[in-house]
This record gives sequence, structure tokens and C-alpha cells, in this order.
Amino acid sequence: MTTYIVRRLAQAIPLLFIISIILFALMQSFGDPVAMLGRRTPPRAEDKERLRRQLGLDQPPHIQYLTWLIGNDWQKIDMDGDGIPETPGVRKGVLRGDWGNSLVTRQPVIEVIGERLPNTLILMGVTEIVIIFFSLALGLYSALRPYSKFDNIFTGLSFVGYSMPVFWLALSLMYIFAVNFRRWGLPYLPTVGMFEPAAGKTVLEVARHMILPVTTLAIISVAGYSRFVRSSVLEVLSQDYVRTARSKGLESMRVVMRHALPNAALPFITLIGLDIPFLLAGAVVTERIFAWPGMGRLFIDHTERADFPVLMGILMLIAVAVVVFQIITDVVYALVDPRIRLN
Repeated sequence: MTTYIVRRLAQAIPLLFIISIILFALMQSFGDPVAMLGRRTPPRAEDKERLRRQLGLDQPPHIQYLTWLIGNDWQKIDMDGDGIPETPGVRKGVLRGDWGNSLVTRQPVIEVIGERLPNTLILMGVTEIVIIFFSLALGLYSALRPYSKFDNIFTGLSFVGYSMPVFWLALSLMYIFAVNFRRWGLPYLPTVGMFEPAAGKTVLEVARHMILPVTTLAIISVAGYSRFVRSSVLEVLSQDYVRTARSKGLESMRVVMRHALPNAALPFITLIGLDIPFLLAGAVVTERIFAWPGMGRLFIDHTERADFPVLMGILMLIAVAVVVFQIITDVVYALVDPRIRLN
């Protein structure tokens, strides 16, 4: 298995290199970051030109990419426009751990992402646990009682839940559990932020603020994933080895948990393996609606300002996470199903 993991990691290096080139090319056609720096007061033409030289944005795209990738030790830039190239501030490049500075805040990209990443991991980690638990529980329960009253009702509710737009569901939950509950004199839920400044960042306060965004994300995912689990379990329950186990007199629940569920869980593991890496990106719409200070909101805020270094940092972080979690998914496959051999 170790050989397999090392080989997959080695194969990921050229893949990530190609991804970085594609993303950098897309950033070049995205917009003018210098024009965004002035906000409501556009910078003068001479100021924009000076900023481009200082930031190295007047260089050809391939030079900008090499600077981002391996640093600028090897080049000189005419920073003040006097025709004499000067050595810019030393930057080591991504390959040496330097992701550059944000064009908006001038903070290192690592610090900008590091401030928001824990908040997203808290929100999305809890959400993923809720999704996995309820998807398995409801999907398995429906599969064991196919076409029952519960199964029919849950099937209809699943289609409704899966069809709801995220923004509509979020606003509806806010209207019911925050606006109306407060109007009716009932305990209501907070709708924005991660905690109340007066109360501080306590576990209880963060948990209260997580209820609505977690519910918003979980409802849609559980509605889809539970149907997937139901279909997989029903298919496995019809296999010969399951009927053989039942004919030997094994308890029904033991047959399901020992024989049916592990095999039915393999496709579900694939879905989770694809889903988890995007936890790092956060839920863009949900975080924006609930003003949750996470990666999704960070991405939107810096997209509006065309902050290329931060955007590249977020997107490459997601790309690395996808590669790593695909390898982890393959390893989990081999652990769950002994028939699978990783060579």
C-alpha cells in the first residue's frame, strides 16, 4: 500500500503543475486588480502604471507565473519607471512556501487563508458529520422498509429538499426561526456572524450560530445522499450472498450491518471522498448569507477585488486537497472491501 501511495503522490505533481498553469491563465483574463484597488475613487493612470510595475503585473504572463512559482530572485524590474531595473523585494515563490501577499490587505496569503480556514473547517466539519449520519440512518431505514408509508413520504420530501435552491432555503429558515420566532416571543436563532461580540467566542455561542447554516447545508445534501444509500442497500440486499447469510439463520440486523452495509457503502465513500476536499472552499452562498467568516466568504470578497494571489492560494489548496483525499478514498476502499488490492 505504501508503494501505491508514493506512486499516486508522484503522479499528482505534474497534475498540480498543469492545474496551476490553467488557473493562472484564467486569472490573467479575470480583470485588472490595479483598477480594483481604488474602490470608489479610481486611481490615476500614472498611479496605476506605477503600481503595475511595483507588483510585477506589467511583465509577460509567463514571467508572472515563474515569479509566482519559483520567486523573483532571478529578475530585475523597473519599479520607479526611470528606465533602470531594480531588484524587487525578494519573494521565494510557491515551491519554497511563499504564496505572495494579498493585493488588497498586503498580508501574506498564508495568513489571510489561515485566519479563515479554521472557521470553515468548524462549520463544514460539523455539517459533514450531520450529513453522513442522517444519510446513512434514513437511507438504510428506507431500504429496509421499501415502499412503506415512511419510505413514500420520505421519498417525496427528499425530492422537495434536493430541489430547493440554497439561497431560498437559507432565507426561509432565517425568516421562520429568527424573524417569526422572535415576533412570537419564542427563543430565536442568530442569523449572522460566528458569535455575539458581547458574549465572546464560546463553544455554546458558536454552536448557536452554526444551527441555521448547518441545517441549510445538511437538508439538501441529506435529501440526495440518503436516496443514494437507499438504492445501494436495496441492490446489495438482493445479492446471493445476502440471501445465503439469511438462509443460515443469521439475525436480520447482523446480515445488514455485517454483509450488506459495508458493500453498499462503497459508492457512498466515493461521494464523501469527492465532497470533503471542497469543505476547504467553504459554502460560498451559505457563508455569504449568514455572514460566516470562512473560506467561501473570503473567496467572494477577494474575487470582487480581483485579488489574484489569494484566489490562487484558495484554488490550489482545493486542488491539493482533491488529490490527497482521492488517495485516502482509495485506501479506505481497500480497508472496507478486502477484495480490493492496491498495488
